[in-house]
Amino acid sequence: MTEQVLVTETVQLSQDHLQVAAYLAQPQAPGSYPGIVVIQEIFGVNVHIREVTERIAKLGYVAIAPALFQRQAPGFETGYTPQDIEVGRGYAMQTKASELLGDIQSAIDYLKTLPNVKKDGFGCIGFCFGGHVTYLAATLPDIKAAASFYGAGITTRTFGGGNPTVTRTPEIKGTIYTFFGTEDASIPQEQVDQIENELEKYNISHRVFRYDGADHGFFCDHRASYNPQAAADAWEQVKQLFGTALAA
Repeated sequence: MTEQVLVTETVQLSQDHLQVAAYLAQPQAPGSYPGIVVIQEIFGVNVHIREVTERIAKLGYVAIAPALFQRQAPGFETGYTPQDIEVGRGYAMQTKASELLGDIQSAIDYLKTLPNVKKDGFGCIGFCFGGHVTYLAATLPDIKAAASFYGAGITTRTFGGGNPTVTRTPEIKGTIYTFFGTEDASIPQEQVDQIENELEKYNISHRVFRYDGADHGFFCDHRASYNPQAAADAWEQVKQLFGTALAA
């Protein structure tokens, strides 16, 4: 497949009396493309998330990454030091499931206004904090395909309090792929088993990928935990998921 030449920009989404910034990447060539929402880590819409957004758009999608910490810290983006992690975690703990879903839906609604975006189903992909949020976002009716990378806490909590996000598994409408590293101390394999069991129990279209020797953040080539083999395989799986679930 020939990589698309891209147009990128920051746009504003209207959500809950708030303007939410979002990074948009789309093919320059005219056409009709599926839309994908890219969901950030605790580090904001930083260089890695922008690169992922562009990487997806180069495959022939219109991709958008909303800034999910807009309420807590407008314009926030950071690196991966222990101090950065503490700050990002603090912002993540202040988020609420209803607001996160609203922001993602507003990103989808924005994509629907673009003339080059197909309106009959969208995808989402997220990492870390965004991996958990992606599992939540998979409950939105517009989401046909979700790729959730190492989302911690899915079985134990939800954002803003309430029943754990895994209890919403029956609401998932489309196909979800989940990706975990077996060396990820923040997500014990027992929790991965629980997620897989719930997906099977409710007959959700899914696949669960476990990468031996991979740690948390294995997909991010800006982190020390980057695992090239696991990342490469996971990317192929993501391409297959979006290519199949969002095909015309």
